[in-house]
Amino acid sequence: MEINSIHKKTKIIGDINSEGDFRVDGTLEGNLITKGRVIIGAVGFVKGIVKATDMVVEGEFFGELNIINSLIIKATAKINGSIEVRRLYIEQGALFNATCKMKPPKVVEKIKEKKKNNKKSAIKDFLMSRYNSILSLPVSNLDKNET
Repeated sequence: MEINSIHKKTKIIGDINSEGDFRVDGTLEGNLITKGRVIIGAVGFVKGIVKATDMVVEGEFFGELNIINSLIIKATAKINGSIEVRRLYIEQGALFNATCKMKPPKVVEKIKEKKKNNKKSAIKDFLMSRYNSILSLPVSNLDKNET
């Protein structure tokens, strides 16, 4: 997969969308959305929203993280903001000042989806059986006086 990067002494203000991995050793003030992995190097700084599959932070981050799988926060990292992630690893020495929402494991999500689908299916089956039983009721002859 492609690796994109912002080098030291480079500052970008704006949003970035990428299909590949992304490494920040400079400064990014804006949102970064990628289907790949994001690495903020030891001298890197990101302020904004980051959405990625996986992420490693060695430098500074300020903002909102939405990571599909795992977030690794190295001892040199400084994190401020909010995080939503499935797996979180924080090395001793890292500065971590964030709210964190843990996503359930993929297996749990699949089980919940299956239960949801089974519940919908059971309700549908019940309603169809009631509908069919109503249709099968005999219709009494109409009283000729009522017409």
